[in-house]
Amino acid sequence: MIYLLSFIIVIGLPVFLHELGHFLAARSVGIKVEKFYVGFNLFGLGLKKKYKDTEYGIGLFPMGGYVKVAGILDESLDMNSEKKDYEFRSKNMFQKIWFLSAGVLMNFLLSTVIFSFFIFYDGIPEVVDLPIISEVTSELRISDKVIESPASSIGLMKGDEIIAINNLNVFTWKELSDIIHNNPDTIMNIKWSRNNDILSSSILPMRVQHFINGEIKDIGIVGISPNFTMRDASILKSIITGFEQTLSVLSQISSSLKALFNGSVSMGDFFGPIGLVKMAGETAETGIKPLFFLTAMISVNLGLINILPIPGLDGGHVFIALIEGIIRRDLPLKIKYGIQFIGFILIMSLFIFVLFNDISRLIVG
Repeated sequence: MIYLLSFIIVIGLPVFLHELGHFLAARSVGIKVEKFYVGFNLFGLGLKKKYKDTEYGIGLFPMGGYVKVAGILDESLDMNSEKKDYEFRSKNMFQKIWFLSAGVLMNFLLSTVIFSFFIFYDGIPEVVDLPIISEVTSELRISDKVIESPASSIGLMKGDEIIAINNLNVFTWKELSDIIHNNPDTIMNIKWSRNNDILSSSILPMRVQHFINGEIKDIGIVGISPNFTMRDASILKSIITGFEQTLSVLSQISSSLKALFNGSVSMGDFFGPIGLVKMAGETAETGIKPLFFLTAMISVNLGLINILPIPGLDGGHVFIALIEGIIRRDLPLKIKYGIQFIGFILIMSLFIFVLFNDISRLIVG
C-alpha cells in the first residue's frame, strides 16, 4: 500500500498540477476546456464525471494526463468551419504559447515550493570543512547492484577523523573528497583517529558516474558523508534558494539528455511506471522528506521533457504556434496531422521501451 500511495504523490501530484496549469491558463484566455484527465483513458478505461461543459476523469494508465480544449487539432475538428472565440485556434500566438507552456511552469513552481519549504523549515546546509565522518553508508547501488560500501567494509564509523591518505596528511573535508574523487578503482592506504587511537587500512574507492559542471565524469566514492551546520533562512532567501535548486536539477536533467544523445548514457538506464512505483516506495520508507524531494525532481523532469520541441508534447505544439505566429497563417492540415502522428508513435514507443526496461529489471533482480 505504501508503494501505491507514494507513487500517487510522486507522479500524481506533478501530473495533476501540470494539467491544472493548462486548465487555468485556458480559462484565463477564454479557451473552452472540454476534458481534464489525470492518466490516460486508453480504450475508455478509467473514471469520468461531467460538470458543466467539462469532462473530468482519471485514466487507468498512469503515465501522464491531458487537457483537451476546443479548437485544437484532433479527429473531431473541422478545419473548414468558422473559428469561434472560445476555440484554441482563434487565439493569438502569445495566448496559445501561454496555454501550452502553463503546465511546464506549474511543474517548476511545484519543485520550487517543495525545495523552499524544506529550506525554510530546516535551514540552508553548510559543510563543516573538517575531515570528520558524519555518516557511513552501509550499501551503495552501482548499476542496479547493491554492494557493501568501501568505508563500511573496512570498519569506518561515524565520528572518525581521517588524518592521512597514502601518507599525505589531510586537514579539510575538501582535501579528503578531492583525493577520493580523483582516484576511482585505486587502492589507497587510509589512516583515521578514533578515541585517540590511530587506525589504518587499505580502501578501494568505487567508480561511479557523476555530473560535474554539466558533464558526466567518473569519480571515486567510498560511502562517507561530512558534518553539516544549518543556517537559518528567511522566507525570501528560502524562495530564492529553492528556485536555484530547481535550476540546478533542471541543469542536471538537461546534461542527462545531452549524455543520452552523445552516447554517454544508455537508454537502458531509463525506467517507467513500474520502476517509478518501486523507487517511490523505497524512498517513502526512508521518510516523508526524501519522498517530497523525489516528487520535486520528477516534477522538474516532467516539465523539461514536456517543453522539448518534440511532436505531440507541449514543446512541439509551442513550436508550431511560433511558426504560425511568424508566418501569420495556419500550417496545412496534413502537416499538422503528420506531426501529431509522429509524436504519438514516439511517445508510445518510449512508453513501451521503458516498460520493457522495468520488466527486465524485475526478472533479472
